[in-house]
Amino acid sequence: MLGFLDTIVLLLSLGFSLAVLVPLSGALVRFRAHYNPKGLQLDPEGDVQPHTGPVISTYFGMLKRVYKIEGVPGLYKGLMPSLVSSALIILFMIAFLSESNLRHGTYTAPDAGVLGTLFYSIFAMLVSLPQVIITNRAITTPAKLPYFNALYSLRILLTPTERRRPWILYLTPGLLAVQVVHIAYIVLFLRTLRMWILPEFSPNSFPRQEDFSAVRLVIYFIISLSSTAVLTPLEVIAIRLSIQRNHAAPEYNSVTQEEEGDAEYSAEYAGVEEDVIGLRTEREPYIGLVDCAKHIIDEEGWSALYRGWWITMLGSLGGAFS
Repeated sequence: MLGFLDTIVLLLSLGFSLAVLVPLSGALVRFRAHYNPKGLQLDPEGDVQPHTGPVISTYFGMLKRVYKIEGVPGLYKGLMPSLVSSALIILFMIAFLSESNLRHGTYTAPDAGVLGTLFYSIFAMLVSLPQVIITNRAITTPAKLPYFNALYSLRILLTPTERRRPWILYLTPGLLAVQVVHIAYIVLFLRTLRMWILPEFSPNSFPRQEDFSAVRLVIYFIISLSSTAVLTPLEVIAIRLSIQRNHAAPEYNSVTQEEEGDAEYSAEYAGVEEDVIGLRTEREPYIGLVDCAKHIIDEEGWSALYRGWWITMLGSLGGAFS
């Protein structure tokens, strides 16, 4: 059980992390979710119309646009789902983690070999998937969501079918597949490769000089950098699929939203006449991982799959040498 002082430090660090990371991660989610087709489109009458939505080509351009249109509240969209999930983790740590474990940073995934880590990571993903979906939708919705009215917000973010049958979130086409592929690549490929190339790093000591090889370190460094080419498209596709809502109305496609009774009236930001991002129509949903990748390439170009690639690269490097 943690002491009072350690609990305060833990809570302060949580608050600081959320204050910094929520705007940054929110801008990344919006940047990757933004639909920016490169070609012409047809209007309801079948006439050719150019795309008239916003064009955002950089991550920092998205961050600036969010602040310009929605201000500080817009930067903190998705705060409450992130806060709730983080609070649950904090409560677990307070209840079950000792002071020495917290101070020495030994709360990590269990070291159960490659397959054990794979199963543990997939289980953790399954537990957190609804929170990820709700957070991504809260970030990308044009609606102004209240901080302390969860039921109202869920009526905005979820379709009636999803509210009646919450497990249908796990059946969102392609979402589980892309998450499992992402985890498998990191655990089965990168983790296994690290075990072969680099010496094991003990948390309390540095590798011995005779175990250290600059050549092997450079090789793994290059492989980690190259992994950005695989991981970034998977992360973009995961965000696109997570914001795609489900319904089961017989007269519509099974993965688009209901036309009637789908959402409640929601407040908008004062003085806002345009949305921060454009979203792809739900009348033509992605039907899987591969289908999503093909549509993104055909409609928006290869570059759309690599939005925020440098952020993924920094994360890969950080994970490689942690």
